[in-house]
This record gives sequence, C-alpha cells and structure tokens, in this order.
Amino acid sequence: MREDLLHFIWKYKRMQTSDLCTTNSEPVSIVDFGTHNVLEGPDFFNAKIKIDGQLWAGNVEMHIKTSDWYAHHHEEDKNYENVILHVVWENDTPIYRKDNTEIPTLELKNYISTKLLEAHQVLLDKKNVVFINCENNIDDVDEFLLKNWLERLYFERLERKSGFILDILEQTKNDWEKVLFCLLLKNFGLNINGDSFFSIAKALDFSIVRKLQNNVLQLESIMFGMAGLLDDADIVDGYYIALRNEYQFLKNKYSINNEGIIRPGFFKLRPPNFPTIRLSQVANLYTTHKNVFSKLIGANTIEEIYSVFEVSASDYWDNHYVFGKESNKSTKKLTKKFINLLIINTILPVKFCHAKHSGKDVGEEVLKMAASLQKEENNVINGFTKLGVNPENSLESQAVIQMYNEYCSKNKCLQCTIGGSLLNRID
Repeated sequence: MREDLLHFIWKYKRMQTSDLCTTNSEPVSIVDFGTHNVLEGPDFFNAKIKIDGQLWAGNVEMHIKTSDWYAHHHEEDKNYENVILHVVWENDTPIYRKDNTEIPTLELKNYISTKLLEAHQVLLDKKNVVFINCENNIDDVDEFLLKNWLERLYFERLERKSGFILDILEQTKNDWEKVLFCLLLKNFGLNINGDSFFSIAKALDFSIVRKLQNNVLQLESIMFGMAGLLDDADIVDGYYIALRNEYQFLKNKYSINNEGIIRPGFFKLRPPNFPTIRLSQVANLYTTHKNVFSKLIGANTIEEIYSVFEVSASDYWDNHYVFGKESNKSTKKLTKKFINLLIINTILPVKFCHAKHSGKDVGEEVLKMAASLQKEENNVINGFTKLGVNPENSLESQAVIQMYNEYCSKNKCLQCTIGGSLLNRID
C-alpha cells in the first residue's frame, strides 16, 4: 500500500461511502471530503464529517499506519491540531490530541474494492514495462483530457523553471538583464558546456558587459579569456594575439577573477556548437543590440524574437572553428532550430517569470508562442510518440518532458491525470 493511493481513493471517492465506522465503532458519514493539499500540513483541508451523529468541520490526515502520526511527530505540530479524522490503511494504535482526547480513526482496508487495488498494482508493475508504467494503456486516454493535462504540465514546467530564475534574480540583486544574460549563456552552451558558460556569466560583472557593448573584440576577449581559451602561448594567429592582449588589459582594469569557472570542452560536439563559435555569437548578440532584455522580453511575436537573434559569430570564424586552424568558409549564424531552443528554454520562461514577478499575466501569450514552435526531438519525445502520444509543438513536447521527469520517472502515476483516469475506469 502507498499513501498516494489512499489520497487518490479519498479524493475521487473510490471507496465504500455508506456504513462507515471508526475503529471505535462510531458511525461515520462524509458530508464533504475536503480539498487535497499537496503542501505542508494535513492532506485534506476543510472537510465536513459526521461522526456518531456530531458534525465536525476541519482537516483530514492520512497514513499507512495509525502509528505514523507519532513517527511524523504530528502531535507536536500546530498544523495538525484541527484534524477531525485520521484515515489509515491499517490501525495499529490509538492517537490523541494534546488534551488527551482520542482522534477518530477510519481504517480503509475493508472499504476498498480489490479490483482497484489489483489495477493499481498492475499499473506500477515494471516487469513488462519498457518505457513508462502506463505504456500499454496510454493510447486509450481521451484526447481532450490529454490535451488539457499537457497544457497544465507546460505551466507546471514554467513554474519549476521560475524557481531557478528567481534564485538567480536574488543573487544578482534584482538585475533582470543579468538574469537573462546568465540563462542565455547557459543555453548557448547546451548540455555539454551549459554549466561552463553559466559559471562565466555568473562570474562576470554585467556592468562590464554594458561598458563593452560597443566593442565586440573586447567583449569576446573577456568571454574567451574567462573560459580559459586564450591560454595557449604557441598560437601565433593575429586575431588570437589581439584577443589575448585585450583580455590581459581588461582583466587588470576590471580586476576580473576566474575562480570557480568551469573550462568548456570540445569533445563530442559538432563544430557549430564549439565554445569558440557560441561565445562569439553571444558577444555579437550583445554588441548588436544594446537592450537585449527589453527587446526579447517585450516581444509579442516569435518573429520579433527571431529578428533579435539574427546575428553571427565574428568574421574570423567564417573560416575557423578553433583558433589558428582554418576551415571551409561558412558564416556562423544562429540557425532557426537553435533559436527555437533558446526561446523554449530561456526567453519564454524568463518572460513568464518576469511578468508574474511584476504582477502581470502573459500566460495566453506564452502559450501561443510555445504552440507556434516546432517540438523538440529527443529520446523522451520519441518514446511517447511510439506510444501514440505525438506532441504537435514545443508546448506539448515541453509538457511531455515534464510529465516524464516529474511523474513517470518517479512513479507518481496517481498524481498524473493519465494514471488517474486509467484507475478511475475500474468499477
């Protein structure tokens, strides 16, 4: 037995509701099951329950065993003083309030259908599972229900990202421009160099970026230098030497400290994603646009955002991927696919978080933008597609990733609309 199953049973009334009795044989009549609480405190708020003819209004707490009340030290927590009913799977000891009156206990195991318990066990049985628990039944879920669940999951993912964004906002003393800079740099680094680029962004005083926005060579030199990409004394390339000299000058001028910076890597990266190319593109973004934050966060359409990202790496990189080694000529501009990743992972989350922090609602606008972008391609998306759940756009692909990470992978099937709907079919 799992506690989340007890929550599910109580929330959706999947139990016998007549002829209920407490462990002391007092008749129980449930007038209102209450509101499910997923935060700290009792599991269900504002329930109304008639016990032995007396109507009580208060909260309901649920456990596998009655003794869990003491194991969790609820007797010492003021949040639990208004518990009117303790609902358990198995009663193993009476529990008492501070005034020594016994809290009524309802033992559920005799009031639940064995079919429901068996269906729950099958749902969580991983013996024949390849990808997710409900893979054999998910294609039977009502499409309208699924679409609504995906929209909720997308906002849930935005909320989760908002927590990370607000942490950076606090660290930067409410400098939203620095917040965007940190997150852009992190996502320019992708999975392999994301942490490295993020460490550079955090270590670099953004006032220096503002001061150098008229000189791309200087801004590049700062980024390359902090990344440790200007440390090779054997390279005699003129551009490299100019960057290295500029960095030494600026490092002394602004007292730049490289402590804690993670050096970026090249291994397993396609050349267009080399840190040299991506850092140059960031430098050119910030020298092309002096007000990157206001342009990106104030954009009302995807096209406006695309126009801001119409930048390339510096001319030197037209025939280089690394310093001192020439390659076939090609302009290293940002591709639409890469810009889409930046929009999905940086611009829309920051736009949503900034608006919420400012007391505004841009939910519909963000939804519209996310729905206009192509879905991502990865193993999680491919796994769901094989099961018949085929995301149509980035909103749905982000939602599916959220579902997989926060529900499927953690066996939280009963907190998932899909898992709940499958169990609710059981008579």
